[in-house]
Amino acid sequence: MKKYTVLFFFVLNVISLTAQNKDTKNADELFDRYEYVQAVKEYLALVEKGKADVYVFKQLGDSYYNMYNFVEAEKWYRQAVKTKQDAEIYYKYAQVLKSNGKYAESDAQMKVFAVMLPNDERTKVFNENPNYLSKLEQKEKLFILEKININSEKSDFGAVLYNNVLYFASARNENGKIYGWNNEPYLDLYQSNYKEENATYSEPRLISELNTVYHEGPLTMTKDGTTIYFSSESFKDKLFEKDKEKKIKYGQVSLYKAVKENDKWTGIIALPFNSKSYSTGNPSIDKEGKFLYFASNMPGSIGGTDIWKVAINSDGSFGSPENLGNKINTVGDENFPFIADDAVLYFSSNGLTGFGGLDVFAVDLNKNGVPNNIGNPVNTEKDDFAFTFNKEKNIGYLSSNRSGVDHIYSAVPVCKGQILVIVKNSKNNAILADSRVIILDENNTILDTKISNEKGEVSYEVDCQKPYLLEVHKDGFITKSFPVSKIEKGTVSIDAAIDPIEVIVTEKEIILNPIYFEYNKSNITKQGAKELDKLVYVMSQNDKLVIYVKSHTDSRGSDEYNLDLSDRRANATIQYIVSKGISADKISGKGFGESEPKVACGDNCTDDEHALNRRSEFMIIK
Repeated sequence: MKKYTVLFFFVLNVISLTAQNKDTKNADELFDRYEYVQAVKEYLALVEKGKADVYVFKQLGDSYYNMYNFVEAEKWYRQAVKTKQDAEIYYKYAQVLKSNGKYAESDAQMKVFAVMLPNDERTKVFNENPNYLSKLEQKEKLFILEKININSEKSDFGAVLYNNVLYFASARNENGKIYGWNNEPYLDLYQSNYKEENATYSEPRLISELNTVYHEGPLTMTKDGTTIYFSSESFKDKLFEKDKEKKIKYGQVSLYKAVKENDKWTGIIALPFNSKSYSTGNPSIDKEGKFLYFASNMPGSIGGTDIWKVAINSDGSFGSPENLGNKINTVGDENFPFIADDAVLYFSSNGLTGFGGLDVFAVDLNKNGVPNNIGNPVNTEKDDFAFTFNKEKNIGYLSSNRSGVDHIYSAVPVCKGQILVIVKNSKNNAILADSRVIILDENNTILDTKISNEKGEVSYEVDCQKPYLLEVHKDGFITKSFPVSKIEKGTVSIDAAIDPIEVIVTEKEIILNPIYFEYNKSNITKQGAKELDKLVYVMSQNDKLVIYVKSHTDSRGSDEYNLDLSDRRANATIQYIVSKGISADKISGKGFGESEPKVACGDNCTDDEHALNRRSEFMIIK
């Protein structure tokens, strides 16, 4: 968990003792032991008794800041900065406001910080990116996120998928020792089977041979599945420093190695570059097993924690750790590295320009590029971290506290495809340039409109796995829709053949192909709709045209029934025309039953002759 893996971030951030007094003694001792939950209770008691001052407000702000409760941290920092504070308090206050989505207020506090420390690297980054938020919001969406079904009510994070098994760290073990920093159980390592066919996960189980009474996790695994490296606490190896005066042991996060034998993890050893003076954690091994990436605040670090790597030699020994340099590391904190199979390094940072808290960044190490913020929805104003990606399964995992507690989200890459539309005349296959093509999503929301080029072509960049609808409009042609099913990938070509409007307009009548109805029914058929669209076009081109609809039945049924049925057919025809945008005062009609047959065959009509008599006609009355 970032709450314990960044424990060492705060070891050097010792508060000023000038405002401590006998009233704050108990609270301060709890604060110094990182027991922030209990410390908050003591400081709040002082507030209730009227014994609080600016020092107590700052301590409350820091306590909540360290617990990642930025709503409460904001409240107390606001009280603290009413009196001039150290520059770092303004910086923390700015970060808290940013994490609460209050960007304008955050910028105002950063300006105070910048005046106090004009040469600080954080000031330079802030001044160089005045429009950072709009630029971040304009980034292309790269992943689709979904909270997975293994999350508990406690912290769950650091998920990584190997061979259809998901490994992660969790504080769900209610029988475990309670961690005073956040009042949750200590972290343990868990695993869950991934069911690829329906993207679900089995009930998680403890990896008992790796877990202790201390924190464990996250882990990384070699491709062959025989070796893991994982984070744990240095207390197990008695790597800690004592403060005799405060009676505190300062432990660190350390890296360990284990190998698999008989389906169990065994032979746990500490890595040789662990130390009681600094932490090493959150490992990730490359696909060849030659380099281990990790986070550390060891000597040579640029900021609070940096991303480092170390060579793993063929005999299993290790080289000297190397800092990845100032293209990646900042004066802030970089953590949770993950090296993907394509040599893209994902990591989290609060020192690079982001939405707030920790943001996930990516950098292609083969290209020696600069880190790129991967944007929404992966990154938010909250802490977003521990991003991993399984290229073979095409699925990644993100940890985030955007819901108030650390949870794990699956991250499926947004698949981009292309729809190529070629508009043609259905009668002679002629290319139709200057056609208007509208693309709609599954909710019939218009996404874009384009005009076909001289080749009759229009193309759209679309997301895979989503259905779309295309509407093609062209003067002199019937508007037609073309559904597009979900695209797997690549380009889908659509031959959009549209029908020319073939209609005869006389002084008295608009003559279409017959608008036939099914026996004893009044609804508009698919073929009828096609003809009525021609009438819609003609009327849309002449706003003075007024039409009278005459609908008829065959001779079967009583006179009374047929009059009613033909009235319903006339009304259905009128309603269809109006639904296409024609004003209701431009069209009226009536049913004539069987009184005006097209074929006067009486009781001896064939089925085809009956069908001819079931029709609508369109008379020009103005």
